[in-house]
Amino acid sequence: MKRNIYLKMIPLEDAVTRVKNALDRQSLVGVETIPVQHAAGRVTAEPVIARYSSPTFHGAAMDGIAVRAESTFAAREGAPVRLAPGRDFGFVNTGNRLPDGMDAVIMIENVVMDGDTAAIEAPAAPWSHVRRIGEDIVATEMILPRHRRITPYDVGALLSCGVYDIAVYETVRIAIIPTGDEIMDFTLRPEPGPGQVVESNSMMLCALAESLGFSARRLPPVPDDPEALAAAFETALSSDVHAVVLVAGSSAGSKDFSRSTIARFGEVLVHGVSAMPGKPSILGVCRGKLAVGAPGYPVSAVVCFEELLSPVCAWLGRAAPKCRQTISARLARAMPSRLGLVEFVRLAVGRVGETYVGLPLGRGAGMMTTLTKAQAVTRIPADAEGVEAGRMVRAELLVETDDLDRTLVAVGSHDNTLDILADMLMRRDEPVRLASSHVGSMGGLTALKSGAALLAGSHLFDPETGDFNFPFLAKYLPDMDLVAVNLALRHQGFIIAPGNPKGIRGVADLAKPGVRFVNRQRGAGTRILFDHHLRQAGVDPGQVAGYGHEEFTHMAVAVNVQTGAADCGMGVYSAAKALSLDFLPVARERYDLIIPRAYLEDPKIQAVLAVIGTDEFKARVAALGGYETQLTGRFMAPGMGLGE
Repeated sequence: MKRNIYLKMIPLEDAVTRVKNALDRQSLVGVETIPVQHAAGRVTAEPVIARYSSPTFHGAAMDGIAVRAESTFAAREGAPVRLAPGRDFGFVNTGNRLPDGMDAVIMIENVVMDGDTAAIEAPAAPWSHVRRIGEDIVATEMILPRHRRITPYDVGALLSCGVYDIAVYETVRIAIIPTGDEIMDFTLRPEPGPGQVVESNSMMLCALAESLGFSARRLPPVPDDPEALAAAFETALSSDVHAVVLVAGSSAGSKDFSRSTIARFGEVLVHGVSAMPGKPSILGVCRGKLAVGAPGYPVSAVVCFEELLSPVCAWLGRAAPKCRQTISARLARAMPSRLGLVEFVRLAVGRVGETYVGLPLGRGAGMMTTLTKAQAVTRIPADAEGVEAGRMVRAELLVETDDLDRTLVAVGSHDNTLDILADMLMRRDEPVRLASSHVGSMGGLTALKSGAALLAGSHLFDPETGDFNFPFLAKYLPDMDLVAVNLALRHQGFIIAPGNPKGIRGVADLAKPGVRFVNRQRGAGTRILFDHHLRQAGVDPGQVAGYGHEEFTHMAVAVNVQTGAADCGMGVYSAAKALSLDFLPVARERYDLIIPRAYLEDPKIQAVLAVIGTDEFKARVAALGGYETQLTGRFMAPGMGLGE
């Protein structure tokens, strides 16, 4: 099959400019008149002029009596002026129209009534406590300029001055067409088989569009067939939309037809932008409308939407692009990057001490969970080869800043009990969000040393002392005052396929021909434990096929075994149980939370200690299988080992 060839990759900003120059927005996006009460979020197409003044009369701003100011000038303390009802004053409530001839209001608490007569002991200045005609709005003045996004407050102001209908630009309408032989229509609630995926990108992009004030609709999925794709694309172009997005098929593979489809109906202006993810994005113009080829990987599709489609659609609708709030955050670990491409890296962010700390999340374009876990996104410039750990970066927030102050940054070893902890922390009256980065126990200690985490999960075993964690704290963090609180005792062992088809009975069997192993990353406590057992068995790591195949979580190890990518991996029993795999016990170990003593009174740490001390937490942990909770919540001391 013939493959596509990328056009020259260009910067994102240049891509947006190129498309704007090719579109005639004056004829593409029209103007409509709508009732003001439905106008919030829309953009004014012309200046809006007040029909009436507000207020339309001189009105009382206080409860009291309306008077002629000059009739009160002689009033003094001890020498009151007496005013006759009707002739000299009239009672008014806040908002009432002033009686004719009156030009001031005296608050009722400053009036002494003597029968029908009002006595006052202080003069009233002209127009005191009075809302004058046109004080807020004067008829014929401009209330809103052209190209203003209408706020809920604007709606109130417009109605108050007699503007009942308003001319606004049409809402930019987008049609989104998912494509691919492998995708399954989620509306049919399918169960995917090998090589199949439930299509979700289209609705994610629709939701993004709606959140930004655009209108989006999803069309049924189309297979990788040029004629079927052309028919769906033409149907969308012929409708009332302003933009058509083809999801997937934008790369250079033999079954990527987005570029040829757009070229068939118009002109491809951009194919390839100097960004990662999002590099294969396509922009074009077809029959005067915006045409977009979004990459199929979800993170790439989001970058295409946010950096290309969204700014062009905002420009079409005459709205200023919505800008995110930015903060400075210190990176918890290094981020390497390729020269020549702007790289978008999503971060989990929380406050550690007085500083925001950013945990770089997975950077694969297909990693949907990085979108759900991220609270911010940062950009590595095209002229940088990465950013070192500890450096401050500018991060665009995806959440409110209050959310960051409720986020607990945890770095260290992965454990399935952290999911239970995260859930129970969010159920509290004052919820705490757990943002955890799984970089292994040693990575967690490094994060504590650099001030990049409030706590670290660790299960480092020292063969010489038989103790956990404390020998490593003494060696690598001797100057830090740290405490260790036990989360659970857990069972580590070999995760193997049901029925143990390779006959694995111990560490020595991993050296047999045909046995494929999946390891944990360097610095992980599980990796250190495995290496210890290799040494005890006299097995050289070079004899273990797959020793260099590294994963960052116990569940990732288990998935490798479940799918047949590996025959065996080392992990916790709960991971094997979750995926109905067999388990060969190797060791019991202690998984602790390592916390700087200075942070013990932090409300987020106090929340953690409160949660893990509950019977509910212990019961839920025990239900996972392969855990013991007799030490859970206890502050540990050197030499305690497994507490037996």
